[in-house]
Amino acid sequence: MTAVSDALPPIPDPALISALAADLDGADFRSEPLRMLWGEEADDALGRGVREPLLRAVDGDESALATLGRLLILGMPQPTALVSEALVRLGVDGLVALGLARLSEADVVPTALIRPQSFVDADGIGEWWIASDLDELALGSELPADHVLGVGGASRTLAELVVPAPVSRALDLGTGCGIQALLVARHAGEVVATDVSERALAFAALNARLNGVGNITFRQGSMFEPVAGEAFDLIVSNPPFVITPRVDGVTAYEYRDGGLIGDALVEQFVRSAASHLLPGGVAQLLGNWESSGETGLSRLESWIAPELDAWVIEREELTPLGYAELWIRDGGTTPRDEAFGRMLEAWLDDFTARGVTAIGFGYVLLRRGPAGHEPLRRFEKLSQPLSGTGRALRDGLSAHDILAEGLPQTLVTASDVTEARHYMPGDDDPSVIELRQGGGFGRTISVDSALAGFVGACDGDLTVAQIVAALADLFEVSLADLWAELEPRIRDLVRDGFLVPEVR
Repeated sequence: MTAVSDALPPIPDPALISALAADLDGADFRSEPLRMLWGEEADDALGRGVREPLLRAVDGDESALATLGRLLILGMPQPTALVSEALVRLGVDGLVALGLARLSEADVVPTALIRPQSFVDADGIGEWWIASDLDELALGSELPADHVLGVGGASRTLAELVVPAPVSRALDLGTGCGIQALLVARHAGEVVATDVSERALAFAALNARLNGVGNITFRQGSMFEPVAGEAFDLIVSNPPFVITPRVDGVTAYEYRDGGLIGDALVEQFVRSAASHLLPGGVAQLLGNWESSGETGLSRLESWIAPELDAWVIEREELTPLGYAELWIRDGGTTPRDEAFGRMLEAWLDDFTARGVTAIGFGYVLLRRGPAGHEPLRRFEKLSQPLSGTGRALRDGLSAHDILAEGLPQTLVTASDVTEARHYMPGDDDPSVIELRQGGGFGRTISVDSALAGFVGACDGDLTVAQIVAALADLFEVSLADLWAELEPRIRDLVRDGFLVPEVR
């Protein structure tokens, strides 16, 4: 473990950062203008790690946008004269002073990337400039161990998961380039961003100032050490959860490898989070967990303090071989490289020695829920596409709290719910009735005619009791028997977001 440092990362010169922001704005250095510059097909190819179509599209283009695109998006050296023309306020010397480039003869050589990053939240659509280290495409080689990652798939996933709600104090643990801290800062009074890497904190501080965000403070240290004794309304973390063998010849990347054995880093986070949550506070993270004798989800459940609400969603499960291949390739080593086989053996030896049979990946939500309520415990595997996940998690927590007080008097069917009926040829009655969610967790559940009839009648005009009584008359069954059958299933539909309380 790395001790907490009292020294903050070097503070970038505010005047230079303001000049850089003004130059990027003046060149219209944003996602859509860049996409229009080199075309949608070339832009999509770049997302797959192919830059040749983009370079063909801007070949010979000496405009400020094209120059900055090659320099800061692709990480390619550019002639000093062109960069000077593009950065009229900052200048080449200013770019070098910020640590974002160096000079080499007649060229400016980038030492970092700056890429526009769009976002959408409850307050609307926006875009930031995010600086990070040169990627594999720019380096042309394996990433260095202290690499600071830009905005990747995991960052976007976590951003979609965060429960949308205003908070007073938030913590971004393992901030990296600072993208989660920036997002949370839009609906938090104060954000503390921590990382074990001073280099990552320097990038995060630069990005906050580059985008005019002033309510984030930065602290260096491992896990919860920089915030000992403090509590928060919201904790978010995309921690370095990748399980990597601790042997020579296998690079441990600061941005993804936590330095602990197996899934111990996720365990440490989950066990420690309870003492850092204020009443009503929520902690959310991405993580891996191992199956070894018992399932990973069962092991994860045993780490969670009994007083906390817990909602864990496992998105995928890989074999040791599949997991090793994934992360070896992620570091830039391919089967064509001599080191690939040696690294694969090291990963498989590590999993075998510890009896690991599978590795799960997913999302963890912890909450210090209302006092006196039975804690929520949901551990599920969902592989279908998800959308609006943060809102769905928020609504699920709200439903749990509502159901703790009893079933609402009046319910309405959620606006994204549809019904599908399947018939055998020649039959008048359906053999299968399904309710489907169009958003959120995209659940599909099978129901019988009575429950389908109940959901169909939930339009706010009748109470729950009135609908069930009418169904008992229709099906000519005992009201008590029908209620005993339907009530727990109605509660499940509320819990899963198919039915929502009517607001009067």
